[in-house]
Amino acid sequence: MSEQSVSAIPAAVRRNHWMNQTATHAEITPDGTAFKFLGEVTTWRQAADRMDAFAAALARRGVGVGDRVLLLTLNRPEVVLSVFGINRLGAIAVPINIRLTPPEIAYIVDDADADVLIVEAPLAPLVGAVAQVTDRIKKVIVIGEPVAEGQESWADLIAEDPADFEAPDVPEDTTCLIMYTSGTTGRPKGAMLDHVNLFAQALTLLRVNKVFGEDDISFMTAPLFHIAGLGSIAPNFVIGIPTVIHPLGAFNPTELLDAWERERATIVFNVPQQWQVICADPSIPERDLHLRIISWGAAPASDTLLQQMSDCFPKATNVAVFGQTEMTPITCALSGEDSLRKLGSVGRPIPTLQYRVVDDEMNDVARGKVGEILYRGPNMMKGYWRKPAETAEAFEGGWFHSGDLVRQDAEGFVWVVDRKKDMIISGGENIYCAEVENVLGAHPKILEAAVYGRADERWGEIAVAAAALREGEDLSLDELQAWLGDKLARFKQPKALVVVAALPRNAAGKVNKVAMRAADREEAVV
Repeated sequence: MSEQSVSAIPAAVRRNHWMNQTATHAEITPDGTAFKFLGEVTTWRQAADRMDAFAAALARRGVGVGDRVLLLTLNRPEVVLSVFGINRLGAIAVPINIRLTPPEIAYIVDDADADVLIVEAPLAPLVGAVAQVTDRIKKVIVIGEPVAEGQESWADLIAEDPADFEAPDVPEDTTCLIMYTSGTTGRPKGAMLDHVNLFAQALTLLRVNKVFGEDDISFMTAPLFHIAGLGSIAPNFVIGIPTVIHPLGAFNPTELLDAWERERATIVFNVPQQWQVICADPSIPERDLHLRIISWGAAPASDTLLQQMSDCFPKATNVAVFGQTEMTPITCALSGEDSLRKLGSVGRPIPTLQYRVVDDEMNDVARGKVGEILYRGPNMMKGYWRKPAETAEAFEGGWFHSGDLVRQDAEGFVWVVDRKKDMIISGGENIYCAEVENVLGAHPKILEAAVYGRADERWGEIAVAAAALREGEDLSLDELQAWLGDKLARFKQPKALVVVAALPRNAAGKVNKVAMRAADREEAVV
């Protein structure tokens, strides 16, 4: 074949991303199940048609290459198809954590510089509250019935005739998602992920979960506004297996087990807090479950819980995954026979990335020694949206600095010892202390405050606020949480308050959180 004939092949037909993967399955298995939600099936052909119809509707409304489209949604197939439709245009989907307060959401709206918002009907009242803080949102598309003048229905958009639509060529290095993470300096940062990142994540999960054929049924519980949600279903579009989407809401282990049994789920993922209540359900031995992979991550799990998971689901392989949004997200995995043998480890680094464990001067440390783990490879984000200084800091020396202090044993298994970043993981959510401290600093009774993590059986960790109060003032935890109600998402709010005369500081005048955590462990002050 000559160079000339090769160049005549349209680049778009050779692309490898979830839009083309969906279109491929629509041709090969048009009546196969792409999604199932509350018993309703979306076939691959329906998924591809709705993706294109939504993309065409957005294009007619002025959305194009590089534009950002916000999503304030729960879990349902329309959310995934919206992301695909946005990406079909070369535009960027920006999922928003629904647990944030209106001012926190407004910051993301302004930072992303986006004027189109897709919202699910139950969350529509949030849009009005956000509009009190920013006027940037110009177009609102509702999954469900519109609730305000000027809003449009998602169903109406996909019902429009897409015949005049011609999708642009979208290269694999095009940014497809901006996932906001809380910032170490107090403001969230948008991690820019491209299609290469998502395909690398898909390969990682195909390997980790040992998906070799089309017999698996993937069950998704993780929120789609987290990379754990979208990342967990990326391999399903590569191989063409069904995704059962579980609705978000108050977590009910019995309803979840019922759904696993009814849908014959084989691959499931939950955070440790959820696994605790699942394993406590007495009905498990009598159930006809088909679980092959029981996976967990996003927060630490105790040795006791891991043993309970093994006892409750002896036929399933326990897979622990570890990582962060900037790495799309998995960087380490602990699977199968090693899950009990290496209790407490997050596993070995995955083979689709490169890693180092280094000291403060970026010298490699010997195995058994503590250092920061660094990464690079196709899983690594492109950088932080419009934050060049933070991006340069994160990629110092050409490697992504995770902020996790780890040690490796002789076999290469990784144990997380501490965090270089001042971060707490509570119930699967990241809490950056600086962000909370910035808000606490505005409390009229607080002179100065610091936030640190405390181990907790239910949540993994909770945030503790240590506060020095202004002279003559008194402050209770209930009063503090009431004041924080409209300023900080509930999961970020301190669950304990320690009133101190003054914050401990080191010789350089910096707050000594090591001493604070040590004192907290010794005295258990609440």
